[in-house]
Amino acid sequence: MSKKVADVLWEMLAKAGVKRCYGIVGDALNPVVDALRRNGAIEFVPVRHEEYGVFAAVAEAYFTGNPVVVCGTAGPGVVHLFNGLMDARKEAAPIIAIAGDVESSIIDTSALEELNPYKFFEAASLYTARLVNPEQARAVINTAILTAVLEKGPTVLSIPGDVASADAPNQPTDFTIAAPAILRPSDTDFEKLVRMIDEAKTVAIFGGDGCREGRDAVVELACKLKAPVGYSFRGKQWLEHENPNAVGMTGLMGYGGAYNAIHEADLLLMLGTDFPFSEFLPGASVKKVQIDKNPKHIGRRTALDLGLVGDIKSTVNALLPAVREKTDGEFLARQIAHTESFHKLLQHYVQKGPAIKPIRPEFLAATLSELASDDAMFFADTGTACIWLARHIYGGKKRRLFGSFSWASMANAAPNAFGCALAYPGRQCIALTGDGGFTMLGMGDLLTQIERRTPVVQVILNNEKFDFVHIEQQEAGIIPFGVEFKNPNFAKVAEAMGAKGIRIDEPENVREGLAEALAYKDGPVVVDAVVDPLALAMPSHSPLHTVKGFTLSFAKQVLSGRLDTVIKEIERNVGIV
Repeated sequence: MSKKVADVLWEMLAKAGVKRCYGIVGDALNPVVDALRRNGAIEFVPVRHEEYGVFAAVAEAYFTGNPVVVCGTAGPGVVHLFNGLMDARKEAAPIIAIAGDVESSIIDTSALEELNPYKFFEAASLYTARLVNPEQARAVINTAILTAVLEKGPTVLSIPGDVASADAPNQPTDFTIAAPAILRPSDTDFEKLVRMIDEAKTVAIFGGDGCREGRDAVVELACKLKAPVGYSFRGKQWLEHENPNAVGMTGLMGYGGAYNAIHEADLLLMLGTDFPFSEFLPGASVKKVQIDKNPKHIGRRTALDLGLVGDIKSTVNALLPAVREKTDGEFLARQIAHTESFHKLLQHYVQKGPAIKPIRPEFLAATLSELASDDAMFFADTGTACIWLARHIYGGKKRRLFGSFSWASMANAAPNAFGCALAYPGRQCIALTGDGGFTMLGMGDLLTQIERRTPVVQVILNNEKFDFVHIEQQEAGIIPFGVEFKNPNFAKVAEAMGAKGIRIDEPENVREGLAEALAYKDGPVVVDAVVDPLALAMPSHSPLHTVKGFTLSFAKQVLSGRLDTVIKEIERNVGIV
């Protein structure tokens, strides 16, 4: 019996290292999924919502480095893939989407569920192909795989059912995936960089996810230059732990001395970061060098004195023997002292947490960080969960932290944790999820976790509102509106569905409840943590427009008859910065 095009597809994907495919079957996709069943080498993970499956795949692909497949059938199913594919593009995760398509004979006739994949996926996909002839199979599948793996991002194969079930041409399906190339600046630019570093009295480093492979080299360079090291949210898990020069984050979630360090240095080295919040980066008073392997990142956030294309590991390894060691550690000591002072302030609600009701989210997150294993994997929903992850969940050599940090989609944490629970069996996978995010996407596919008895711990920040949006509205100087909603008892809902449910609404039960959740291994856990809806978290440096916005919002709330709310919010946040 001859191979079908769909057989060739899965054969090549298995050779590329694909272990799992997440999605929902149906009509146009049926021949493709039938071939997946015949193949047997790749696990199919049926989910209740395609978007949930993509978010699970993104986290798995990001951490393992292996390509992961997602699928959805023609039209509506394909549309549900889009948001997760945008996340994959922003987080640089190798995802290959198999999109069901209408029969090839009715393409471009406005058929039921027909969608033009080229137009629809243009923003999300690094490469999109419509497989309309079996002779294309090997070439387009090969291109989709290599683009996803080598360029680190999503690709899309749109396949009509009749083409998927057609006989495949007798062509070899072998291919090779090249190892990552060594990329460093030209000798001329490199020599200029060395001179700038040697001539600068003080140097600061601001690193991002691009430091992932070169983490040790960056820390060694910082020590040699007596340079404080700040980091973006995506850089936190690589540059925070076991780094004597770490000074925290800048931005609206910022903490520590990072803001001061990068603004007070003579020279700022921006390493592997595309930090998007330009208002927190220094101006012309600080010389700035940016090094990134992606040329499109160079200089788009701030004006530079030198922009270099290179991967961080090879470039910094070359720098280490080339630059002179600096001896004056006063600048570094000052930034470290600032960071330590801010950390003491961060502990205000952690230390007082056992006596404060409603539960302070700072206390909840810090206790979770303390109780979790050394190799735990944490995932945060976009919103205030990210603030508590940034400030109170501490990384480590084996710990991992992830979220929709660059796309900022809601509802990513639970599926992220699910994907990594499958990829890393035995490791604690913990989702710090908002109540809005969990009800949006996590609740439905809790059933998927239950069916597979996947031990994911979902800690819901139950404050009955879109908390981060509430803060954003206050920053903008407007009265919060449209952000509040009513929640069920999530623990009881989880128990009714077949998961373990734990409700924590008293601060004295936080430690015991979290410990129970982390110890449970027989399936998913939902921790319904009733937290203070008025908790705020101000950055270590607040732009003037943020301060003005809060002041104006409070004034408007008082004038509109909400004085009691304003007073409560102030009372409950006396210790914040």
